[in-house]
Amino acid sequence: MELTHRFLGFVAAQLSGCADIPGLQHIALYLSRPDDRQRPTLQLISQWPTGTRQLPPADGDADLSRSCPQRRWFPLQDGNAIVGALRVDLDASHDWTPGLEQRLKQLALALAHAAVLDLETHRLSEQLIQQQDQLKTLLHQLRNPLSALRTYAQLLLRRTASNSDTRPLIEGLIEEQGQIGRYLTAMDGLAGEPRPAMEGRDSPRLLPPSLDPVQTPIQTLLKGLSDRAAATATLQERPWSAPTNWPTWTQAMAGDGALTEIVANLLENAFRYSPPGCAIGMHLLEDGLCIWDGGSPIASDERERIFQKGMRGHAGRDRPGTGLGLALARELAERNGGRLELSVQPQTIDPTLPAQGNAFVLRTGAPPAPSAQG
Repeated sequence: MELTHRFLGFVAAQLSGCADIPGLQHIALYLSRPDDRQRPTLQLISQWPTGTRQLPPADGDADLSRSCPQRRWFPLQDGNAIVGALRVDLDASHDWTPGLEQRLKQLALALAHAAVLDLETHRLSEQLIQQQDQLKTLLHQLRNPLSALRTYAQLLLRRTASNSDTRPLIEGLIEEQGQIGRYLTAMDGLAGEPRPAMEGRDSPRLLPPSLDPVQTPIQTLLKGLSDRAAATATLQERPWSAPTNWPTWTQAMAGDGALTEIVANLLENAFRYSPPGCAIGMHLLEDGLCIWDGGSPIASDERERIFQKGMRGHAGRDRPGTGLGLALARELAERNGGRLELSVQPQTIDPTLPAQGNAFVLRTGAPPAPSAQG
């Protein structure tokens, strides 16, 4: 049960404030929670006094099974919900009075309201963190198609005569793309930094259903990503190696948009962090594919760390980026029954690849199938 320090401090102050009650032996706050079998139990949260004998948990206190005239239970009720109970024990020399019972009922009511507000605060905090993480992911993913649009526009501008009437239109497209990029940067600041997931919370989908593509042949998906990469390589004046055959197998990773997002992130990572002029390529495997570059291998102590959210290798720290791409790609792969690994010896994957470099290998878990000409 997640409770804030502010709530626990409030409870401790309220219980210790009862020290002036004549004959008070114990006062304790219990909150309701389900056990391992989802049965309601009472969890001991706080008690007074704290320096003497401590009360055991409710389900382990044998005294509670016996009637005791010196003990009273006051329910913590908020509306129709009972969220716990306040236990009060007096010594045998003191009796209950109407004034004392009224005071304790008011205390139980105040504690109930505070408990409900605290639990609601925790729920809203989790919801906000989840929304921030989702927004951060979406903003990161928006940069991939936006970057592709800019690449296509720049290539089109190169091929357009300087006196052509269409040049101002193309230049306007590039300018508007830059403005959208600035809006995304501003929204990225509003989203805040990624926060670790809380234990016991169901993880949200990485890609919202509204952005899931329709069922598209896998060769169409990969061919589109390859064409985008080829355009980027032309603009950056670097070699690009693309497959000549495309797989015909289909599976969940392609159907729900995960494959497209994984490969797009791997390509963006390769173009952003490999040295200028360095060769980049896509290579198909029987059960997946790899995106490789011929640059310097990533340092051994960074080869797993770069898959963590917000982490980037030492060589890329002076370049723009969020450090989310590889983390998102690996999580998407694993959620869809695959895996994503790094090899710094691409030639061990296929003899036609460089002897050294960086190859991000995606194993989709799909069975081998015949290839189709692309």
